[in-house]
Amino acid sequence: MIRSLTLAAAALSLSACAHASVPRHAALHDTEWKIVRIDGKPPASPRAAIRFTRDRLSATVGCNGQGGTWVIEQGKLVGGPYISTMMYCEGLMDQERALADLLGAKPTVDVTRGTLTLRSKTHVIEARRVK
Repeated sequence: MIRSLTLAAAALSLSACAHASVPRHAALHDTEWKIVRIDGKPPASPRAAIRFTRDRLSATVGCNGQGGTWVIEQGKLVGGPYISTMMYCEGLMDQERALADLLGAKPTVDVTRGTLTLRSKTHVIEARRVK
């Protein structure tokens, strides 16, 4: 019985250490960004945004919301599973797919002078910090 408790405590300790060592990108923690370009084009909606809290991100190009957990690992945004609402959004579907594909592709992250750039092999999103 004592051995089981000791093993359980050790497992919990290792789990806590592993979680505590997960890197966060200080420039993203508790921030909000207005998306200004999706694959080189302005967003179809002025509501396009990405928000980062301590352990969750939420994003929209103006219609459906997407969100999930996030960490930065070796300069890449790694997260998920991402969930999304599933409404049809006239004129926004290509950008909705681009955002979903980008988030799922573990994009590289660059934060320079108030600009956030997320880049995968097939998509790029640029955003300006608003909070």
